[in-house]
Amino acid sequence: MGASVRAVVNPSSLSQSVHSVHSMPAGPNASDPLTAPDAGARSARRHPAGSKGSPLPVTIRGVRVAIISESFLPQVNGVTNSILRILEHLRAHGHQAVVLAPGDPAEAPRQYAGFPVITLSSVTWPGYPDVRVSTTPQWTLERYLNDFGPDVVHLASPFMIGYKGALAAATLGIPAVAIYQTDIPSYAGRYGLGHLEFYGWYRVRQIHSLVVATYAPSTYSRDQLVSHGVPRVGIWGRGVDKVRFDPQKRSPELRERWAPDGETIIGYMGRLATEKRVKDMAALRGIPGTRIVIIGHGPDREDLEREIPEAVFTGGLTGEDLPRALASMDIFCSTGELETFCQAVQEAKASGLPVISPRRGGPIDLIDPSRTGWLYEPGDMAEFRRHVQDLAGDPYKRAAMGRAARASIENRTWEHLCGELLEHYREAVRVGSLSSGAGSATGTQQLA
Repeated sequence: MGASVRAVVNPSSLSQSVHSVHSMPAGPNASDPLTAPDAGARSARRHPAGSKGSPLPVTIRGVRVAIISESFLPQVNGVTNSILRILEHLRAHGHQAVVLAPGDPAEAPRQYAGFPVITLSSVTWPGYPDVRVSTTPQWTLERYLNDFGPDVVHLASPFMIGYKGALAAATLGIPAVAIYQTDIPSYAGRYGLGHLEFYGWYRVRQIHSLVVATYAPSTYSRDQLVSHGVPRVGIWGRGVDKVRFDPQKRSPELRERWAPDGETIIGYMGRLATEKRVKDMAALRGIPGTRIVIIGHGPDREDLEREIPEAVFTGGLTGEDLPRALASMDIFCSTGELETFCQAVQEAKASGLPVISPRRGGPIDLIDPSRTGWLYEPGDMAEFRRHVQDLAGDPYKRAAMGRAARASIENRTWEHLCGELLEHYREAVRVGSLSSGAGSATGTQQLA
């Protein structure tokens, strides 16, 4: 199997790929492996049909993408939400896709956006029943990939099943891209398992050395990956639905229910878990004329209710309840220090809220200090409280920052970001088609 793995990452072809996607020709042409007239036939020859039947029909211009994810619906998180937007974009633009993810067959959907969803065998993570870890072997993934015949494999936040997916794609000679979204090694340290952090980074290097390219969501996470020896790292950000998340959805009725005395509403939205440091919201207790509102669910909820008894806990919100609640806040706080991106910050900005976050991780790219919010030193609760207190006492500053926050996301649409991702897919296929199978890539570099 080692020779097959090396075939995907030939260094001579990889060196040719380190350039901006903007330099690639636009539109279909004979040199583009995904849009050339024989693309479908070539894909079928490379990935012959398996025992479960022939691949789905291939359109001349269509891209065939197999998405292997650590999680999917009904679990709602940043990884799942990104996949949903990608699938919607692929459907709207005439491409083909399949999703392979662990889940409970009784709860998982069988399709999304018209694309099949294959539920992989899995077990629940001890103490965290919402998290499922796949037990599916590599050979099963190879069979699924052979059946579908993808042009490219998309590994969403790979670690457990993503590692097997990377091996399966490499064995079959299918180019793969990895979308880095979760800082799992640092999670180990946060949960008191610091001795596992070294192993975590070893596994991350293993996975990402097998793919054509890795895309981190922020400069911080890109630099972190490079510092730990991960090769061929570029940046692919995230879009935000500026129609769904809109300041106009602010609800006077909801505000009256939360803050009957007209208090300034300080909010958090996200998973209620140790790594999110939601307990830091307790540092904001007692700021005159304020009310703390916490949106989300997770294993730490009972502890948080004891620590911040006067706060409003809404539980998890979905549908229109979520953007309405977000727009009804005055100040948004993101307390996590392990965020590779933090989509909640983007959604808060789209909702017209100033945002306060630690100066670590993805929010560094998303918050313009003194213009769209504030960044504070991680762990400095006095600075955190001071920034919140400053905005709580100045409605004019809040309003100005909120307008600037909304303006800053106007061009960060999912349509634009998914268009970028398709170019990354095309580049991966181009590099895969150039690979000769001799040697393996070992260099660490950043993609332009």
